[in-house]
Amino acid sequence: MGRVFGLIGLMIALFVGSYIYMQQAKSVSQGTNNPRAAADITGVKMDLIHMAQAERAYFARENHYASLEDLHAAGDLVVLKDHRDNYGYSVTYNDTSFRITATYSGPPAAQMPATFSITENMEVEN
Repeated sequence: MGRVFGLIGLMIALFVGSYIYMQQAKSVSQGTNNPRAAADITGVKMDLIHMAQAERAYFARENHYASLEDLHAAGDLVVLKDHRDNYGYSVTYNDTSFRITATYSGPPAAQMPATFSITENMEVEN
């Protein structure tokens, strides 16, 4: 009887683990079957996170946010990128908040979101 319960428990754990894995795999690919598009989207999101971390470091030191060029000049943003592939980056900021936006400007592609953005709360939105 103990072996049966052990087998049932193992089957439930495998099912739950498989379900969680599939849900996370779907969220990573953003609904695209194109590996190149998935890689581009991941790269853009990582760029936004690095830029937002640079903004927060600059804010901690200077008590206000800055442009991407100012972040680069201050050494907070090591690599100054104003674009990745077909996405261009821009920042709007004031003393207490910022929004960094990545805008798609390439050929029409259903798999590529038009914009991504990140704010001081460090959540990438599209």
